[in-house]
Amino acid sequence: MDFTIEIVVLILVGFIAGTINTIAGGGSLLTLPILIFLGLPPNIANGTNRIGILFQNIFTTAGFKSRGVVTFPFSIYVGISALFGAVLGAQIAVDIKGEAFNKILAVIMVLVVILMVLKPKAKNLIKIEKTTGKYLWLSIFLFFFVGVYGGFIQAGVGFIMLFILSTVNNISLVKSNAIKVTVALIYTVSAVVVFAYNDTIDWQKGLILAIGNASGGWFASRWSVKKGDRLVKNFLIIMVVVFAIKLWFF
Repeated sequence: MDFTIEIVVLILVGFIAGTINTIAGGGSLLTLPILIFLGLPPNIANGTNRIGILFQNIFTTAGFKSRGVVTFPFSIYVGISALFGAVLGAQIAVDIKGEAFNKILAVIMVLVVILMVLKPKAKNLIKIEKTTGKYLWLSIFLFFFVGVYGGFIQAGVGFIMLFILSTVNNISLVKSNAIKVTVALIYTVSAVVVFAYNDTIDWQKGLILAIGNASGGWFASRWSVKKGDRLVKNFLIIMVVVFAIKLWFF
């Protein structure tokens, strides 16, 4: 493929993936196949994809902050836990565990969205966030395993984080998204270090992809805050269904 066309494809796909990752999750289902199509072995594609994710989350975090969405210090606590998990996950990121793994994950994703849709809404009550005490420690524990999965393959980790934050911590979907990208930024740093150390990153393709990811993340972060939880929830449902179908049938 001509290098100019390759640049355009990477930036365009990166923008779409950055938008999807910010509002829901699953954008890596687009970027990983494209990187492999462009000639990268799966393990190199997995590492290269993290460069786009890293820059995406830098700009996305800034985008949420510019809209007044503050997630500190909670996002730092769970982010550090996920960072340690990501080191472990990245170290075992040699390949994906076959079709059985994909189908199990597809079922999990469908269950997550069903639980989110069927979760009863509190009427005429102020939504109280649960981010201290036992809820904080439970989240720290759960986010270690989120980090393990995110360090290993990344694709779909956003769905899991949104589910934990909206159910365990009772946080709105918009703010959950802001926490999600901050956590992903923190643990992706450790994943990039591991992949770089093992020389499994194509830096040229990764940095080109990052232009699109970062642009999509910035746009989506500001847009989702403006549109509110309904947009995030509807987008999340669509992406979980698409993600599950992809894992199950392809």
